[in-house]
Amino acid sequence: MKLTIIGLWGGYPKKNGASSGYLLEHDGFKLLIDCGSGVLSKMQEAVQPEELDAVIISHYHPDHIADIGVLQHARLIQGFLGKQCPNLPIYGHIFDDYEFGKLTYKQITKGIRYDPNQVLEVGPFKVSFIKTDHPVPCYAMRFEADGKVLVYTGDSSFKDEFIDFGKGADVLLCECNFYGNQNGKSAGHMNSFDAGRFAKNAAVNQLILTHLPHYGNLSDLVSEASQEFTGIIKLAEEFQTISI
Repeated sequence: MKLTIIGLWGGYPKKNGASSGYLLEHDGFKLLIDCGSGVLSKMQEAVQPEELDAVIISHYHPDHIADIGVLQHARLIQGFLGKQCPNLPIYGHIFDDYEFGKLTYKQITKGIRYDPNQVLEVGPFKVSFIKTDHPVPCYAMRFEADGKVLVYTGDSSFKDEFIDFGKGADVLLCECNFYGNQNGKSAGHMNSFDAGRFAKNAAVNQLILTHLPHYGNLSDLVSEASQEFTGIIKLAEEFQTISI
C-alpha cells in the first residue's frame, strides 16, 4: 500500500493548505479517505479527479467533506471534455441522512452506506470500523491489504477500545489536534500524549500525526508523543508518501 498525505490541518485549511484528505493506493486502485476543504486542488498534484476509484468518509464535518461537491463537478466537467468518468462510489455512514444524501450526484457519484459492524471490501482493501468519541457520528477505519495494515482514527478523543482496533498496524494515521498540556476530550480530539499512548499500547510500527493545530510549535507534538511511544513518529506533511 502507498499512502499520500493530501491535507493535514484540523478544522480548516491553513494558508495554501488543505484539511483532511489522504490517498491510499494498492494494485492500481486509488481510494481517497476524506475530502476536506482544499483537498481537490491539492490532490491534483498526485491524482486527477477522474482517476479516483472510490472515496470513503469518516464523518460529515466540513473539514472532512467540504470538497465533495467540487469533486463531483470536476468529474462532471471532465466527462463533458471526453474523459471516462464512471459513477464514483462514495462510502459513508447513514447516521446523518441529509449529508449522506449529498454523496449521490446525478450519474457522477453514488453514495453507498457502510455498515460499521461489517467488514467492507473496497477494491483491494478490507475496511473495518470503530465508532469514535466525537460530537457527531464518526468512524475510525482499519485498512488491510496483502498482510499490511493502515489505521486511520478520523476525529476522536482517546478511547481504550482503540488499542485492540489498532493492534499491530504498520502505520497509525492519528489525529493530534491538541498539545500535551491541553485536554481535547470535550472537543472530541486527542492530544500528543494520547496519540503516543495509543501507538505504544497498540504496538504499531509507525505513528503519523495529522489533523494538526494551526498554532504553536508543531515539532513539540512529536517530542511529546515520543514520551509515550519510542517507535517512528512523523508529522504529516503535504504530499508526504508512506510505503506500507
